[in-house]
Amino acid sequence: MSKLVMVIDDSLTVRKIIETSLRREGFDYVSYPDGIQALEALTKHKHRVPDLVILDIGLPKMDGYEIARILRTKPQFGNTVIVMLSGRDGVIDRLKGRLAGAKDYLTKPFRTQDVISVVHAHLGSPTPTYS
Repeated sequence: MSKLVMVIDDSLTVRKIIETSLRREGFDYVSYPDGIQALEALTKHKHRVPDLVILDIGLPKMDGYEIARILRTKPQFGNTVIVMLSGRDGVIDRLKGRLAGAKDYLTKPFRTQDVISVVHAHLGSPTPTYS
């Protein structure tokens, strides 16, 4: 079974760019426009627990820091890697991400290769699926 990456970003363009990159690399993915929908899907077990979450900080309804903190309180997400994604690149922003439970931090605009490099660094290569 391939590794599952969850993408949470309110920008459809950003989600599509990341999804395309993940698909090319052989990773499974799910994506959501906000954290509320993502948390609801996880609570209702609509898919397996993600191995990695790419999480935008500036989301409607609930920011990425809060979503990361919620995920970190749940034991089933203990091995899930959180990567923050933001247009802000300050030291304070990065520190807040770490304190919320993020293992890595990507800034917008990003190169798709940067995203794939971070995913490979934390998950390795996807497990091939044979059909």
